[in-house]
Amino acid sequence: MEDRYLSAEARAFLQQTVEPLPPFTPERAALYREAAEAEFLPRAARAVARHGVEVNEIEISGVPCLEILPPDREEGRTLFYGYGGGYISGSAREDLIVSVPLGVHARARVVAVDYRRAPEHPWPAAPDDAEAVYRVLCAGPGKLAVAGESAGGNLMLVTLRRAQAAGLPMPCAAVFLSPWCDLAHGGDSLAANDGRDPTLPFGYVDGAAEAYAGEAARDDPDISPLLGRFGPWFPPALITTGTRDLLLSPSVELARRLRAAGADVDLRIWDGLWHVFEFYDELPEAAESLAQAGAFLDRHFTS
Repeated sequence: MEDRYLSAEARAFLQQTVEPLPPFTPERAALYREAAEAEFLPRAARAVARHGVEVNEIEISGVPCLEILPPDREEGRTLFYGYGGGYISGSAREDLIVSVPLGVHARARVVAVDYRRAPEHPWPAAPDDAEAVYRVLCAGPGKLAVAGESAGGNLMLVTLRRAQAAGLPMPCAAVFLSPWCDLAHGGDSLAANDGRDPTLPFGYVDGAAEAYAGEAARDDPDISPLLGRFGPWFPPALITTGTRDLLLSPSVELARRLRAAGADVDLRIWDGLWHVFEFYDELPEAAESLAQAGAFLDRHFTS
């Protein structure tokens, strides 16, 4: 059956025959990283060229980061960004596909943390890196917002929980694209959408979760922030997902729990789309979703 709600580009994407990578194991980390770089670095370069941003390599508290400077940014706005990849692949540079348009639409400087990855550096290396950067950014002038996709969404959730526990200021807003917020794998979509999501199989997330958590319990809220407590201290949040997203259920449950805790949440579920569909710059839906997320950030920077 033709899905009339999808763009022609999205329908064409779903009709592709792609040979899936084998289930993730630590020995296959290099294979996954090489595949991700080959797929996404050209897209990242297109995003930089299309939007005319300046990208600089910087360090904050000894942690490598990318600084993204849109030409029409407003002074006093910083977006702290976390990249995805299951904590075992990806990089801040590959995620320029998402972080560049978010910064452009939000009219904000972006600081994208290049945190350490598992299995070489399992938990808590990544959140320790992100927390160190957040402590510097939240003490700076102007307003701060956060955003992340998939594992980067997990990272920003953990960072906000740590910041609240430490008495640090909260950001003015948060954006989570298909957040991987429950590494204990609760929810119907982990089974129902395995094989329907064209980009994320369960074998990948299960192996990545094991590599990242190491000897720690996957249901620890510092690993699976969905399973921790939230409160009205949580900033206004936008969450995006799709009906084919392997992580649809955790995204929906995150919205429910945040609302129950008193947070202001805008959940946007895109019919027929998959895990972090915003990564695929050939899709009109990706451009629209990123423009909406950037406008959400812009509103909260302005208010």
